[in-house]
Amino acid sequence: MNLMTKTPLIISTDPGIDDIAAMTIALFDPAIDVKMIVPTWGNVALNYTLQNTLNLEKFLNTKVPVVVGANQPLVRPAISAASVHGETGIAGFEFEKADDSLVEKGLAATKMHEAIQASPEKMTLMGIGPLTDLALLFKQYPEDLEKIKEVVIMGGNIGHGNHSPLAEYNIAGDPEAAQVVFQSGIKIKVAPLEVGNKAHVTPEQMERIKECGEVGKMLHAMFSNIHETDGSNLIKIFDPTAVGIMLHPELFTMKEANVEVELAGKYTAGATAMDFLSDKPNAEIAVDVKTDEFADWFIQGVKIAEQGRK
Repeated sequence: MNLMTKTPLIISTDPGIDDIAAMTIALFDPAIDVKMIVPTWGNVALNYTLQNTLNLEKFLNTKVPVVVGANQPLVRPAISAASVHGETGIAGFEFEKADDSLVEKGLAATKMHEAIQASPEKMTLMGIGPLTDLALLFKQYPEDLEKIKEVVIMGGNIGHGNHSPLAEYNIAGDPEAAQVVFQSGIKIKVAPLEVGNKAHVTPEQMERIKECGEVGKMLHAMFSNIHETDGSNLIKIFDPTAVGIMLHPELFTMKEANVEVELAGKYTAGATAMDFLSDKPNAEIAVDVKTDEFADWFIQGVKIAEQGRK
């Protein structure tokens, strides 16, 4: 594939087990040129998400610049998902510790701005953690909005939440930041909680992933340590759905909606009110996924990563 046809991408992430899977797929997909990774606070504290990002790149033998993102939400106290992902965010696999040679000094918003302005192609942004850094970018550099192709988000929920009854974790972590992003006027694609619940792999498919080599063994070890609250043996791989809706929207049913983030509610803070009847939509929402085809794509992505890291 001609390099000029690759989509330039900046990933904002809080690894996190499923973030590791999403980055692994994205870093080696032939249609993507990952320009920068911005680890942020989220599933666990920033010191862990930063180190997890660097360790993954060392493991994969990639050299994408890493810029340190936000260490807390815009307004609220930080929350944590260490009970799901383990204290360091990646329970189940011990990476060799990487140095910080890939870290580029500077504020994340400014470094993203510089990359966006330097890119001959419009930049795509992927938010698979709290959206703090994307909100800071949009507020600090509004001139960048016209140079952004789209924002792809794993977050939000149509119905029941996973952080609270009505809020999904990534959005609940920084609802004010999410509202800034949804109000930006940029084209937005959303893989909500429901599509992540459905885009699972079975234990049998996870065994196929394990057989893909060192990358497969790494993902198998981590996903085997996720503690699903519903007791299901299906392995839900939420964040890779963001890569999926960016590259293969044909695997999903997408519907337009107007999305507003609840900021004030005592019991509903962080809820994403998705109005599919609105005549002023601001996002495309994935409401269904072809589960088997998605799993096949995911397994193929692991194989490509295994070949690419050598």
